[in-house]
Amino acid sequence: MKPIQVGLLGIGTVGSGVFNVLQRNQTEIQRRAGRGIKISMVADLDVARARTLVGVDTQVVNDARAVIANPDIDIVIELIGGYGIARQLVLEAIEAGKHVVTANKALLAVHGTEIFAAAHRKGVMVAFEAAVAGGIPIIKALREGLTANRIQWLAGIINGTTNFILSEMRDKGLDFAVALKDAQALGYAEADPTFDIEGVDAAHKVTLMSAIAFGIPVQFDKAYVEGITKLAAQDIRYAEQLGYRIKLLGITKQTAKGIELRVHPSLVPAKRLIANVEGAMNAVMVQGDAVGTTLYYGKGAGSEPTASAVIADLVDITRLHTADAAHRVPHLAFQPDAMSDLPVLPMGEVITSYYLRLRVADQAGVLAKVTGILAQTGISIDAVLQREADEVGGEGSTQTDVIILTHDCVEADMNAALAQMQSLPTVLAPIVRIRKEELA
Repeated sequence: MKPIQVGLLGIGTVGSGVFNVLQRNQTEIQRRAGRGIKISMVADLDVARARTLVGVDTQVVNDARAVIANPDIDIVIELIGGYGIARQLVLEAIEAGKHVVTANKALLAVHGTEIFAAAHRKGVMVAFEAAVAGGIPIIKALREGLTANRIQWLAGIINGTTNFILSEMRDKGLDFAVALKDAQALGYAEADPTFDIEGVDAAHKVTLMSAIAFGIPVQFDKAYVEGITKLAAQDIRYAEQLGYRIKLLGITKQTAKGIELRVHPSLVPAKRLIANVEGAMNAVMVQGDAVGTTLYYGKGAGSEPTASAVIADLVDITRLHTADAAHRVPHLAFQPDAMSDLPVLPMGEVITSYYLRLRVADQAGVLAKVTGILAQTGISIDAVLQREADEVGGEGSTQTDVIILTHDCVEADMNAALAQMQSLPTVLAPIVRIRKEELA
C-alpha cells in the first residue's frame, strides 16, 4: 500500500526530531500502522537549512500554504507555534480536508473550540498528544485508556522549566532569581521565560486535560494562573521541615458546583511519588472512580520525546484514515453532542488547604490574635511552627516567622482572614500564602 503522505510545517527542534525518528524507526512504525508514513513535503522559512536536514528526497518550500494546497498530502503537522499564523494554517488545512497533528498547546487552549468544531464539520482529525507533557502519552490515557472511569481530579507537574528551578531552589537553597539564571545558562529556561515561570504554559496544558477529563469546552480564559516568581527559599525550606515539597501544579477537579481549573505553587506531601519528580521531568496524577490513582511520568519536552508523541498521532490517523468519521475517537473524548456545560469555578469558590508564613513581632499575644482571626473566619488549623527569633533575624532579632498549616476551607474565607491578619500592627511583612494539596 502506498505510504500516507505528510506535510510538515516548521522543521525546528521538534520538527527535525519527527523527521529523524520517523526515518530511523520506519520499519517498526509501518508494522504498527499497517502502511508507511512519509514526510514528502516540508515548509520552512529557512529553506537551505531545511534541505540539509531532510535531504534530496523531500520537497522543501518556504510557503506553508503550498503544503496545504498539495492534493497528495493527507496529514499536515503544524509545528510553527503561537496563536497567529498557526491558527490560520490549521483552519485552512482542515478546510482543505487534511488531518492535522499539532504540538501547539497555546493554540488549542485558546482556539480549540473553533478548531475542533471545524474538524468535526469536515470529518477530519486533529491530534495533539505532543501538546501536553512531551513524550508522556497522557492525552491517549485520558481519552482512551481511562474511558470507563468518571475522572475525579488530576494534578500535574507539566512544565519542566519551573520544576527544574524549584528542584534547584530546594537542593541548593537558592533564591528564585539565582535559580532562574542557572536554568537559563543550562538551556532549561528561555531568554524570556515569562510563559513558563508565570504558569501560562502549564495553564494551556491543564486546560486541554480538563476538557478531556470532564467533557467540557476548552476554556483557558477561565483558568486561575499563578507562577513561581514570588516563592522564597525559606518557604521551600520550611515546607521540607513540615514534610512537604513545593511544586508548580496544574490542577483540575470536578466538584458538586463545577470544575476547578487552576495552576499555582502547591505544597505536596514528600511521601507522594509526584513530590519526588525532580529536574525538568514531568508527571501527571489522575484519580478515576474505578481505577483509583494512576501516575504518568517522563520527559515533558525535547526533540525526540516530543517527536515520539507526534509520530504516535501520525500512526493513529494512519490507522483510522479510512474509518467513518463518526466511529473515530472524539477530539475531547466525549461525543460532540454530549459535551457538558458545567461551569469553571472562580478561584474564590475553590476549597483547599493552606500554608501561611507570617513575619511578626516577637512578642506575647501575637499568635493568639492570628489564630483568633482564623477561628472567627471558620478556618481550622492543622499545625503551627514558630521559629526562634535568632534563627530568623540573627542574634537580638525582634522578629520571627510563624508558619501555619490549615485544614480545607473556601478560598474566599481565606482571603478575608488574610486581609484581617495583614492589618495587624504586629504583622511586619506581606503574608505568604501557598496552597496545599494532599493528593490522597
